[in-house]
Amino acid sequence: PSSPVMDDSKDKIYQLVLDLTHPDKREAALLELSKKRESVPDLAPILWYSFGTIAALLQEIIAIYPLLSPPKLKAHASNRVCNALALLQCVASHQETRTLFLNAHIPLFLYPFLNTVSKTRPFEYLRLTSLGVIGALVKMDDSEVINFLLSTEIIPLCLRIMETGSELSKTVATFVVQKILLDDFGLNYICMTNNRLSAVSTVLGNMVASLVEQPSQRLLKHIIRCYFRLADHQKGRDVVSSLPEAFRDGTFNGLLKDADSTTKKWFNQLIHAGDPNYNP
Repeated sequence: PSSPVMDDSKDKIYQLVLDLTHPDKREAALLELSKKRESVPDLAPILWYSFGTIAALLQEIIAIYPLLSPPKLKAHASNRVCNALALLQCVASHQETRTLFLNAHIPLFLYPFLNTVSKTRPFEYLRLTSLGVIGALVKMDDSEVINFLLSTEIIPLCLRIMETGSELSKTVATFVVQKILLDDFGLNYICMTNNRLSAVSTVLGNMVASLVEQPSQRLLKHIIRCYFRLADHQKGRDVVSSLPEAFRDGTFNGLLKDADSTTKKWFNQLIHAGDPNYNP
């Protein structure tokens, strides 16, 4: 039998989930549950299968839409909706609920958040948390997830954030594109048309240029991985054959000095693919 403590904490979780369907108790319940999502392994199925809970979380998301344009989102409202997004990320990450989450097309409710351009902190936090939900989906290396995302506008949304977001948002958006590229269907999709491939390679090139001014080893690693994967496709090799100058002139040697051995290997192979005479 379960210990009384476990039963008590489970009862508390059930009560908090129930509170989500009561508008006057919802904000406090969102905060408490978002704090507990790591420590309650079956929180995702509880959220998904309990009556009215997902509808309540979607209500929180839709309530923010009028504040997106013109941009009026303030910190309190941003924090509240981000707690709801954290619970949706929990559902997106769980093996039992991930497919149900996709089949209900819930990621589409987040796209208006990814489509915002305001640089204020509440909007940046909103975009980053929304990207976290998409990042949790692609982290599972599930072709079903990639197929779903490719049927939506996720690539252009990520590409814009990769160019204009904060370092953290850029990193998560690049990770999402990287995961799409690592899937065979995703790689073929991006390389299928010159427009798609050009859009991705242009943004990667611009990011490399911006890293010269604002170095980030974590971001550089994801960019290298994207280029390295493009080299696996015949059309993608054209991109690799004309890598940014900053890759070839030693600009990032200092940044790569402390990088993991795999990233260094990818980088050297990339440069060699573009310039067979290159000698690291």
